Amino acid sequence: MLEVTSYNKGPVLVATLTGRVDSSGSKELESQLLILIDANQADVVLDCSGIAYISSAGLRIFLMAAKKTKSLNGRIRLSGLQEPVQDVFEISGFTKLFEIFPTIEEALAS
Repeated sequence: MLEVTSYNKGPVLVATLTGRVDSSGSKELESQLLILIDANQADVVLDCSGIAYISSAGLRIFLMAAKKTKSLNGRIRLSGLQEPVQDVFEISGFTKLFEIFPTIEEALAS
């Protein structure tokens, strides 16, 4: 199960993801994240420190969200990737598609 909580830090939407981003969790992530982005939150930081696992279905949602924010002239930054999730991003080439930071504070400062 995946939990998504969010808050605004100035003009930036910070979404904290907790749980597994697998086939069932990705559906929850898609519905919540795309709704938040559609509400004109084009500048997004995803706090991924609570994610221990991500599947290809989860990667697809991250890619959809990145395309959506880009179409709104925004961007997505990721923070706090745990090692197994970081490995999946590296193997899949997603580290070239996303700005990745160790902490939320560093992502917000960028």
